[in-house]
Amino acid sequence: MTTLNEALAGLPAYDPDDMTVELARTIIARTAQPVAAIEQIAVRSALGRVLGRDVISPLDVPAFENAAMDGYAFSGTALAAGGKVRLRVAGRSFAGRPFDGVAGPGECVRIMTGALLPAGCDTVIPQELVQREGDTEIVTFAADAVTPGRHVRHIGEDLATGQPALLAGKRLRPAALGLLASLGIAEVPVRRRIRVAFFSTGDELRSVGEPLVPGNLYDSNRYTLYGMLQRLGIEILDLGVVRDDPQAIEDTLRTACRDADAVITSGGVSVGEADYTREMMTRLGNVVFWKMAMRPGRPFAFGELESDGHRALLFGLPGNPAAVMASFYHLVRDGLFSLMGAEPQATPRLPVPTTSAIAKRPGRTEFLRGILAADAQGRWQVTVADAQSAGILRTMSEANCFVTLDTSRGNVAAGELVDVIVFDGLV
Repeated sequence: MTTLNEALAGLPAYDPDDMTVELARTIIARTAQPVAAIEQIAVRSALGRVLGRDVISPLDVPAFENAAMDGYAFSGTALAAGGKVRLRVAGRSFAGRPFDGVAGPGECVRIMTGALLPAGCDTVIPQELVQREGDTEIVTFAADAVTPGRHVRHIGEDLATGQPALLAGKRLRPAALGLLASLGIAEVPVRRRIRVAFFSTGDELRSVGEPLVPGNLYDSNRYTLYGMLQRLGIEILDLGVVRDDPQAIEDTLRTACRDADAVITSGGVSVGEADYTREMMTRLGNVVFWKMAMRPGRPFAFGELESDGHRALLFGLPGNPAAVMASFYHLVRDGLFSLMGAEPQATPRLPVPTTSAIAKRPGRTEFLRGILAADAQGRWQVTVADAQSAGILRTMSEANCFVTLDTSRGNVAAGELVDVIVFDGLV
C-alpha cells in the first residue's frame, strides 16, 4: 500500500477543511493499492471477482471457418460472371455434423449458422435471398446479392492463439465467464476478496429489534452500508454500533484495522463535543482531510490507520443517511475498487434537461437526488426530489439518479442540461 505521504507527493496545496471532490479522488486512488494475494478459483465461482493476471487465449476462436448465417455455402468465383447464379445442392452442413465432401464448380452446400464451412466454399448467401427450382436440388440467386467471402466467420477472427483474452483488473461479469468457458478454461487467477469493516457511532443509536426510548433512533446507516458493500462482492465485517466513548471507539478502530483492508465509520467526524471518532482517528493514524467541498457529505475523513503492524485505509463518513450514500458512491466506492485491483471504472454521466430551476452557489460539488423519467414524447428529463436534506433517506429511496453539479456551476434554470448519474450504473 502506498503511504499517504507518497500519495500526496507532487499534488497541489489543498485545504483539509475544504477538500475538492476531484483532488480527494486523486489522493484516494493513489493511496488505495491493490491487495497482493492472488488465488485460483473455478470459473463458476468467479462472478464479480477481479482478474489477477492476464488470461491468454490457448486456442483460436473460432477454431474453424464457419457460417455466420443460415443459407448456402459456395465458391465466390461463381459470382464473377454476374447475372443469375445457378447451383446444385451437393449436401448439407450442420453445427456438429459437417459436410465431409467437396463442393465443386456449379455446386453449393446447404449450411446452418455455426456449421463448418465445406471444402471448396468461401462464401455464404443467406437463405432468404435464394430461390429453389421447384422440388429440385437446384437454387438460384442474383450475383449482386452477395459479395465473395461474405457471411463467413474466419479462424481466430474473435481471438487468436496467444492473444490476451481478458486483462488483469477486469471485474468478471457473465459475458466474461462465457468467454472463459469458450476457451476451455476451468479456473482463473483472481485477487483475493478485500475485507471491509464498518460501524456506526452514537449513544443515540439502536439496532433494529431493540426498544427505543425518547432520544433514541434506529441505526439505518449500517444497513445502507451493508447493502452497498454487498453489491461490490467483498468480505464484510459489521462491527455494530459503538457508543460515544473514546476507549470504545479506539478499541473498535484497532480491531477493525487488524482484521480489514479498509475501515468505514459512520458519524462522529464533525466537531461536536461528543464526536470522539475524529480524535481517535488522529491518534491511531494519519488523516489527510476532514471536510469536503461537497453537498451532501461535507464532514468526510480519509486517511490510514495503523495498529499492531497492520495498516488499513480509513473512510470516516457523516452520520446523516443521504450523506452516507453520496459520500460512499462518489468517494469510497472507487477507493475500494482500487483496493480490489479493479481497472478504473468511470461512472457515465448523462446530460438531460431539468424540469425545474436549481439554486446553486459556485465553490462546491453538489449531488442532488433526482428522478429520471421520459416525458410524453419519450424524451428523458430529470426532476430534483422534493427534499434534499442530508438526514432524509426517503427521497434517496425514491430517487433513481444523482443530479451532479460541479464546483464551478451556479444557479440552473429550468430546461438547462445537467449531468445525471443513474443509480443502477454504480456497481
